[in-house]
Amino acid sequence: MQARAALASVLAVVLVLSGCAQPDTAIHVAGPPQPVESSAVPTPKPTPSPSATHAKPTKPPLRPLPAKLPAGLRRNTGVRPVALTFDDGPSPAWTPKVLNQLKAAHVTATFCVVGQEAQRHPELIRRIVREGHQLCNHSWRHDLDLARRPVADIKADLARTNKAIQTAAPGTPVPFYRQPGGRWTPEVLTVAKELGMRPLHWAVDPQDWDKPTAATIAKRVHNAARPGSIVLLHDGGGNRAATLAACPHLIADLKHRYGITRLKADGL
Repeated sequence: MQARAALASVLAVVLVLSGCAQPDTAIHVAGPPQPVESSAVPTPKPTPSPSATHAKPTKPPLRPLPAKLPAGLRRNTGVRPVALTFDDGPSPAWTPKVLNQLKAAHVTATFCVVGQEAQRHPELIRRIVREGHQLCNHSWRHDLDLARRPVADIKADLARTNKAIQTAAPGTPVPFYRQPGGRWTPEVLTVAKELGMRPLHWAVDPQDWDKPTAATIAKRVHNAARPGSIVLLHDGGGNRAATLAACPHLIADLKHRYGITRLKADGL
């Protein structure tokens, strides 16, 4: 009897264990979550629209220079004595020294001043006027192409320069305009006339701006001068030591041969 009871107990245990192993009751070990495929079509990201570009306005083309100098330029004094003109100042380094030489020689000249330099050195403008010399508008910043630009630009430039001169020396006449480089056009002549200025050119150019020696400058002036010549020299725009050194000799030479006069602002 005892053997049968033991056998029955063993069978019961086996049946219980085999029931725990059924597939529908199996225990699965948890693992990392598996990705789930989506059937939805991904929404494309919007492409940013290019930012608007602002093109710079194109500058109007420059007018061509005329084949020859236009008529109406002042190139002589109209009398036997010659006239001295000094361009590109006023310069604190050179203009006072030129003025000292002119004062010592008892002669006057015309100073063709650059507007921005007049604005920077108003005391020199006042001294030029105080010592009996004459002023001439030589553009705001010595723009060689100014006469080729739109008429409105030319007028604004010349008016701005006159304003700087008048601010430095109120009431001072500015009867002349000289185009940088002598690069004249009919348009700049018209504007100068509208502003009450006569276009001032020259007859003698020793090219002192190219820095030849003082002896060369004096020789070129001597050889080219004629009765009534307007002589171009420089008191600004660079080192004018050679011009300064040439002045005593060429002034004495011109005074002896023709005399030196102040330009008259006639013929406007």
